[in-house]
Parts: sequence; C-alpha cells; structure tokens
Amino acid sequence: MLRVPTRVKICCIASEEEAALAVRMGASAIGLVSQMPSGPGSIPEALIRDIADNVPPGVDTFLLTCETTAERIIEQQRFCRTTTIQLVDEVGPGVHARLREALPGVSIVQVIHVRDDDSLRESVEVAPSVDALLLDSGNPSAPTKELGGTGRVHDWAVSRRIRESVDVPVYLAGGLNPGNVAKAIAQVAPFGVDVCSGLRTNGALDEAKLAAFMREVALGVQV
Repeated sequence: MLRVPTRVKICCIASEEEAALAVRMGASAIGLVSQMPSGPGSIPEALIRDIADNVPPGVDTFLLTCETTAERIIEQQRFCRTTTIQLVDEVGPGVHARLREALPGVSIVQVIHVRDDDSLRESVEVAPSVDALLLDSGNPSAPTKELGGTGRVHDWAVSRRIRESVDVPVYLAGGLNPGNVAKAIAQVAPFGVDVCSGLRTNGALDEAKLAAFMREVALGVQV
C-alpha cells in the first residue's frame, strides 16, 4: 500500500504568532478569513496582508473570501497578497476566468458545501476552472449564509465520490479534529485536509491539539 503524505491547511489563523506555530508544526498552508456573513475567524484585511507577508516561502497563504464579483475579489487579493484565493461561495459564469486573467500565478480554490448529490454535479462542472476544490459543510441557503467554520462533519461518502470524479486536488474540511482525521483520510483520500475549530481552545490555536492532529494525519492512509 502506497502512503501519500496529506497536506495540512490550518485555517482561521488570527495572528503572526498562530501562523508561525502552524508552520513550525508542519502545515503546508494557512487560511486567512476575511469578512464573512457568519462563522469564526475573520480578521481585518490589513492583518491578513501582514501575516501573508511574513509566511516563509513554500507555505501557501489562502485568502478566504465570500465576495462573488471578480472586481472585488481581485481588489481583495491585490491588497492582501496571498498565494491563493479560496472562494467560499458560488460565483457567476466567467468569474474564474476573469480571476485567472487578472491574477496570474495566484491559485484559485473553490469551496463546495457538501449536502447532497448536487454537490457532485457542481464539483464536476467547476473543477476545470480552478486549481483545487475544498469540500466543506456550510449551508449557503441558510437565512444567514454559513460558508465555513461550522464544525460539522458532512457525508464523506459523497466527498469520496467527488474526489474520484474530478481531475484537480481536493481538500477535505468540515468538523475535522484529532479524533477523526485519520479515519477521514482513509475514507476520502484527499490531497489535503483543512481544519479550524477542531484545533482551538477558547478561540485560540491550541499547540497540543495541533500536535495531536499532525500525528493523526500521519496515520491516515491514502491508496
């Protein structure tokens, strides 16, 4: 059985100190959350820029944005200077292409909120336009949109089907923690895992939980 290292993205980073801790513990990417309609972890764009500017080469910085127009997303990224844009909501036709044209060298990751089989159709349709998908457990149809950070686990069987049906890397998010991440990796075999609330104590990134999470990721087996 071939063991494939799973990338780890630590999301909801709130300070340069948390970013440094995540990097030191082996994270390959960090997530920086701009203003959202709900959920934890949002920080001012000026702080996102400061953190992104100080992350060492080789570690990706994700700007999480709920904006849906190309113009506003481009404006955000040019200010924040991250290596990657994570689109947490659905965007209209042509937006991905406009981002690609305006932001050469910046990776585009589209979030898919896994709720039912429509998520598979949506994933297959959007995958050719982006660099990766991130499968999360939000609910964009809620009265106040839930676009991440819910702490809920979705149906990993659907996530596995999505991963098998697309030709881009897939990150798995949604309710992951040290107690379930190895099982999640074994079941879904994602390119990477993404975690926010599962590693926090009283809102702060917990070094002991992070260390336990990284150990469990190493136990997860991908085929």
